[in-house]
Amino acid sequence: MTSQTVASFGAWASPVSIELLTRGALTFGEIGAAGRVRWWLEGRAEEGGRQVLVRREPDGSMTRLTPEGFNARCRVHEYGGGAYVIDGDLVVVSEFATGRLHRVSSPGVLEPLTPAGRAWRFADLSLDRARNRILAIREDHEPDTLARHGEAKNAVVAIDLGDGSVTVLADGADFFSSPRLSPDGTRLAWLRWNHPNLPWDGTELLLADLDAAGAPSRARVVAGSGSDWVAQPRWSPAGVLHFVAEPDGWMNLFRVGAADRVERASVPLEAEFAFPDWVFALANYAFTDDGTIIAVGRSRGQDRLYRITGDGAASPLHLPFTEIGYVATDGGAAVVRAAAPDRPWAIVELDLATTGVTILQRSTALEVDPAATSLGEPIEFPTAGDRTAFGILYRPVSREFSGPAGARPPLIVTSHGGPTAEASTAFAVLTQLFASRGFAVLDVDYGGSTGYGKDYRKRLEGEWGVVDLADCVAGAQWLAGQGIVDGGQLAIRGGSASGYTTLCAVTFSDAFSAGTSYFGIGDLETFMKETHKFESRYLDRLIGPYPERKDLYHDRSPLNFAEQISCPVLILQGAEDRIVPPAQAEQIVDALWERHLPHAYVLFPGEDHGFRSAANIIASFEAELSFYGQVFGFEPADPIDPIEVKFLDAPGD
Repeated sequence: MTSQTVASFGAWASPVSIELLTRGALTFGEIGAAGRVRWWLEGRAEEGGRQVLVRREPDGSMTRLTPEGFNARCRVHEYGGGAYVIDGDLVVVSEFATGRLHRVSSPGVLEPLTPAGRAWRFADLSLDRARNRILAIREDHEPDTLARHGEAKNAVVAIDLGDGSVTVLADGADFFSSPRLSPDGTRLAWLRWNHPNLPWDGTELLLADLDAAGAPSRARVVAGSGSDWVAQPRWSPAGVLHFVAEPDGWMNLFRVGAADRVERASVPLEAEFAFPDWVFALANYAFTDDGTIIAVGRSRGQDRLYRITGDGAASPLHLPFTEIGYVATDGGAAVVRAAAPDRPWAIVELDLATTGVTILQRSTALEVDPAATSLGEPIEFPTAGDRTAFGILYRPVSREFSGPAGARPPLIVTSHGGPTAEASTAFAVLTQLFASRGFAVLDVDYGGSTGYGKDYRKRLEGEWGVVDLADCVAGAQWLAGQGIVDGGQLAIRGGSASGYTTLCAVTFSDAFSAGTSYFGIGDLETFMKETHKFESRYLDRLIGPYPERKDLYHDRSPLNFAEQISCPVLILQGAEDRIVPPAQAEQIVDALWERHLPHAYVLFPGEDHGFRSAANIIASFEAELSFYGQVFGFEPADPIDPIEVKFLDAPGD
């Protein structure tokens, strides 16, 4: 066995180059399949993060459908989703910059469909072929609408494929999603909900009859309520409406039977068959031609693909994947987005008869070396209130380097940016960048996360900034107590909601030696007043009603207690962020400057909520690595320019 070079943790030379964050890197979403043709969206960092609609022919050839420079995204709820619809030769796609819908008449050639000059956004597109129209959710940002209502107005609409005219089919609620037409075209289902709910707080599933012209009548609520989450309505080939709900504490499959009677579509399972609806057009299940359901269920931090037969029997398919999403079926095949600890994200085709797997597209050209890859280990650890929390641990790994004798690696704690999302077990270049340089990483599934049942998700209600913080601190301290990591070199990082948790951790706890916030929330009152419609009342449940509980908003806002920040902080922010505006970051930075507290601030022009430009993604990681090197006292092996950490060697006032 070749001896290893001893070097400080964090300073190891790594075979995983920083450029792999973006070089040829793809993200995937919204898969479709029919007639042996496959299509999906690819997010391409090398194209400024733009979403590209691609099609794969039966012979394996790939066609780019949207032109260079076109971003196939929508901005309904700001997060978008359901930005295209394809049926044979018909391809309609949303343009991110303007919100307009366009036909793709041939690859790279667009024909505008919806009117120019309107402040309209469209999402969740589906086709009503018999009536030559598209069904969608419209979000109206017209100046007179905003003036009358104080916020954008949402509705279920139909868009005529001939002249692009728009007809409202359902309105009156604050939010809508999932307009789904029955196979015979005679019925329409959709979801609606109102402030202060987000979808997982409570939605109603409506079902209406359609007349020959496509106008809905006799609309009635068939499932869900203001306090019951219903998601992903979908019709079986036989015309039976299915959906996902959690009356017993887990998001399981149900259907609407005779006389609108709700019944189970599967045996009860302790698994989640829907993810929180942060974006439109999530697809956790699909039907085969005979009505069998192919569905993704998540439990204990991992996804499994199930086959559910007509009698409700459910059996997991044995696949080498732990993360699965966007299920589409075509004949005897299912097409999904999938990954595992040793397998980067890919578009995967599954033969349902043999469970044989074919990779259609990879997210990275990186060849995974199992001996040099840190494989995530699911862990459980005790946390506040005599409860248990969960996470995924990645240990440092290298073929060439080891740490000094008796030393323990520094730990980077991170968490998802949901806050109702979940830690991913997928191979991630970012995690490997840290682990291969000598860091341990803990990805925390704090109370509030999805995949552990309703009770676990509800832990965060009224407790944001408390439960998530406690679980991150508990995980770090438990690992230190087990002798796995260096208790004097604990860092925490995160973006968006995880950035808020990060700022809380460095402000209200002294457990960490460094913190990195990507577009994190510093002031809850400002966030509530300035954020977009979808999340404008989110904090009613996570914190409390405002202004009645204004005290909680003040007491849980790190900005109000910046003088308590206990360690150096790096703040990374997109200049065009509408969800967490730059003013949030700059208020924190100003407070740190006034107190002469160690910090660095990097503002990225042109970036929104989540960095998409290849150059900026690389620059942000280099800044973070330089920051940890200066704080923890090692010199990164990578040839990167150091950032300036102000007041690092000077005491605060």
